[in-house]
Amino acid sequence: MGALGGGMSIIFCLAVLVARFAFPGSLTAHGLHGLTAMFSSTGYIGLPLILIAFGDVALVPGIIGAVITGALFLPIGIVLAEVDRGKGKASIVVSLLLGLVRNPVLLATVAGLLASGLGLSIPGPITTFFDLLGGAFIPCALFSAGLFLVGSSVRGEALEIGWLVFAKLVLHPLVTWWLAYHVFELEGVLPAIAVIQAALPSGVPVFVLAQQYKTFVARSNAAIFLSTALSVFSLSGLIVFLGV
Repeated sequence: MGALGGGMSIIFCLAVLVARFAFPGSLTAHGLHGLTAMFSSTGYIGLPLILIAFGDVALVPGIIGAVITGALFLPIGIVLAEVDRGKGKASIVVSLLLGLVRNPVLLATVAGLLASGLGLSIPGPITTFFDLLGGAFIPCALFSAGLFLVGSSVRGEALEIGWLVFAKLVLHPLVTWWLAYHVFELEGVLPAIAVIQAALPSGVPVFVLAQQYKTFVARSNAAIFLSTALSVFSLSGLIVFLGV
């Protein structure tokens, strides 16, 4: 958790700082900029990938990575957006709470943790139904992102998009590698799993959040698309480098 969360925190703060001085915009845009730079696609790409690479031993650290991104860092973007939207309003606290409790990623994470902690069993038909919905989610989300990309323009935003892709695919895994191997000195396959999760492309939930607040939509979508395409090569090289 320290290696994964520490890497995400450092990249998020760095990206927000860069956005503040290099890419002027609203607080919402700065928060989404930071999320795009550090929000790994841990649930959609990362978990299946590390399970194939490492087997069942990767299940717990893989889930930890998904929970950290969804339950801890996505709400940060929501809080910044709600603060930006509610400037000067007495009901800003209510807006913050509503923005958090209505977030589907956060709700799903909390529900999953509660069900697991309480040992609840879900009936077979319901599990099958959820499996069908879950299987359709990723292709639908990617199709939606691709469809939006066709009708949008990111002219004049190449520098920011390039920086975001660089931060996600290069800086994020480098910082996490330093934390995993030299600060926390993780043993076994844990440091490699942490670095691979950090090297994943930007996650689609950032694009969904950007659509919800109608801010940073085209730029987040372009960064997700490019980082996903380039990660085919960067992840392959990283896996070879780590000797997986």
